Amino acid sequence: MGFFSSGVPVGRPKRPFALNDRNIVLGTPLEFPDGVPSGLEVIYFGMGCFWGGEELFWQLPGVYSTAVGYQGGTIPNPTYEEVCGGATGHAEIVQVVYDPSQVPLIELLAAFWENHDPTQGDRQGNDIGSQYRSAIYCTTPEQEALARSTAEAFGNVLGERGLGPVTTEIRSAAGLPFYYAEDHHQQYLAKVPNGYRCHSSTGITLPRGP
Repeated sequence: MGFFSSGVPVGRPKRPFALNDRNIVLGTPLEFPDGVPSGLEVIYFGMGCFWGGEELFWQLPGVYSTAVGYQGGTIPNPTYEEVCGGATGHAEIVQVVYDPSQVPLIELLAAFWENHDPTQGDRQGNDIGSQYRSAIYCTTPEQEALARSTAEAFGNVLGERGLGPVTTEIRSAAGLPFYYAEDHHQQYLAKVPNGYRCHSSTGITLPRGP
């Protein structure tokens, strides 16, 4: 059980569930306690329900591993129920470990911007709550710079089409621990192929080139 104070969850020192040690689609490690292998990088995306987001990224060549979890909140080791209650502040997040020599970051960012609606604030389609907010948590300054520049470029096109401003939270992942979600959420759509997908796309393509 978790710890509560006046009905508000305050977390727990350890993860309260067992987790498979492999990504069942890619066959690669799910966790990286000593850091990702040399030559690989990690970035974190929030784009609504994490089931469909993870499926999107594991299909991209050059992506080494994916996992889903909770990030950007205030308590350690939250559960899905606590996050969905809205009191922990976490977003549903897809962890993407990738080889930048095989898949440029711009391709990951294009998949992100083009497959959800980054103007909706604390919702995606029918999924409503701060856990569904649009977010990019970066592990290098270069990631953050490109995330911000693509947000501006995508936002400019959105504005030209009469859509609202980008509400995506873009920041460093430093100080924002990623807590893995329960095992049944990992690679969920590989386990349940007809399961729920929420891609509230704007139908707009990320501008490329000079």
